[in-house]
Amino acid sequence: MVGLDRGRPLHPPAAVECICMDLTSDESVRPALQRVRIGYGERLASAIHLAACFDLTGEPDPRFEAVTVDGTERLLRELTSFQLEQFVFASTMRVHVPGKPGERIDEDWPLDPQGLPYRESKLRTERLIHEQRGSIPAVFVCPAGVYDDQSHAAFLAHQIARVNERKLSGRVYPGDLDTGQSYLHLDALTDALLRSVERRKELLPELALLLGEPETLTFRELQEQLGCLIHGEEWETIKVPRCLARIGAWIEDVLDVNPFIRPWMVDISSDHYELDITRARTLPRWEPHHSLHATQPKIVAALKVDSSDWHRANKLNPAVLADRAPEPYKEHGAMQEIGGEQLKHQRMMLEHMQQMRRMHFSMLWVHFANLLLGAWLAASPLIFGGFDPQSFTDAVLGVTAERGLPDPPRSEWLAWNDFSSGLAIVLFSALSLSQRFSSAQWAIATVGVWLLFAPLVF
Repeated sequence: MVGLDRGRPLHPPAAVECICMDLTSDESVRPALQRVRIGYGERLASAIHLAACFDLTGEPDPRFEAVTVDGTERLLRELTSFQLEQFVFASTMRVHVPGKPGERIDEDWPLDPQGLPYRESKLRTERLIHEQRGSIPAVFVCPAGVYDDQSHAAFLAHQIARVNERKLSGRVYPGDLDTGQSYLHLDALTDALLRSVERRKELLPELALLLGEPETLTFRELQEQLGCLIHGEEWETIKVPRCLARIGAWIEDVLDVNPFIRPWMVDISSDHYELDITRARTLPRWEPHHSLHATQPKIVAALKVDSSDWHRANKLNPAVLADRAPEPYKEHGAMQEIGGEQLKHQRMMLEHMQQMRRMHFSMLWVHFANLLLGAWLAASPLIFGGFDPQSFTDAVLGVTAERGLPDPPRSEWLAWNDFSSGLAIVLFSALSLSQRFSSAQWAIATVGVWLLFAPLVF
C-alpha cells in the first residue's frame, strides 16, 4: 500500500510508504507516480482517490475546480501509463436528489447537486472519469456522512456541541424534524473500499455504489438521544420558520468568531437521505456492522472524558470550555514530562482566549448604546425638519448671503451629514458586536470626531 498526500503523517504506518504529492501540479504528480513506478512496478491493483476540496461556506471557490476536477483529471491521465486494474473515486450520496421519509435512494435515483459547489464538483468529476477512464474499470463510491467513535463529522459534531452547551440553536430547527440522513462509520467505509479492491475482477467496468447504514435517524430522534445521553433529560426541539432561521444565522455570523450555521444549510434542512444499499450488499458483498444509534454513547463518553480534547479533535473551539475544561495535564504524568511546556502553553492560550471572549461579551452594551445613538442621529433631521426649506429662517439666509456662502444652505448640508453619519454609526456598531470586526470601533470614533468638526467645516 502506498499513500499519496500533500504532507507526510507524523507517524506513518510501517507497512505503508507515504509520498508527498500536490494534485494541482503536474510537477508534483508526475514524479510522485514515477516513485511508485520505480518502487512497485507498472501493475497496480487499485487507485483509491479520496482527495477533494471541501468547505462549509456554500460559496464558489477556485479550489473546487483546481483540486477536485482538474486534480482528478491530472491523476487519471498519469495513471493511464500503468497497468491499473481499478480506479475508485470517492463521491457523495448528496449528488442525488433528496427523497422523502420512507423512500430509499438507490444508485439510479436522479442526480441534482442543488447548486452547491462541493456537490457540483463531485458530479463533474464523475462525468470526467466516465469520459476519460478508457479501459480502466471505475468505481464511484458515494458514502453517507462518515463518522467514527469521536464523531469527526462536522455536522454531527456541531449538533452534539450545541446540545452539550445548551445553546438556543440546539433547541430549534428550521426543517422537518422527521427527516434525516444516513451515516456511515469510518470502519465500515474502509471495509467497503477493501472489499471493492479484493473483488475488483467481479465488478462491472463502471459501477456506482451508495454506502450507508440501513437505519436512518431523524433529526428529532438524534436530538432526543443526545439530550438523554448528555444531560439525562428529554430534549425538546422546536421547529422555526426558515426566514427566522436565516436571521438567526446572520446574527450568529455577527456575534460568533467562527460561525458554523450558514443560510444554505437552512435551505436544505428538510432534505432526507435514506439509502438502499442492495447493490453494495450484492456485488462487493459488503454489510455495515455499525450504527450511529449504537455509536452515539461512545461519542458522548469521549466528550465527557475530555471535552477540550474532543473539541480539538472535531475542529471546534475549545476556548468555550477553558473555564471548565478537564485536567489532563494533572493526570498523565508521563505526558506531562514529555510535553509539559507545550501543554502549559496551550492551557495559557485557552485561558487567554476565554478571557478575551468574556471581556467582549461584557462590553456588548456599549455597542448597542452606540447603535441606538446612531439611529437617533439619523432620524433627527427628519424629526426636526432639517430637509425642509421653510425651516431656514430669514436670519440664516441673510447671514449666508452676507458672507457669500453657497446654496443649498448649510443647515441642509448638516442635515444630510447627520443622517449619513448616523447610518454609519449604526453599521459600525452592528459590526462591533463581533470580535472579528474590532476595527469597526475605531471607525465609530472617527465618525464621532468628524461630527465635532462638521459644523466648522460647513
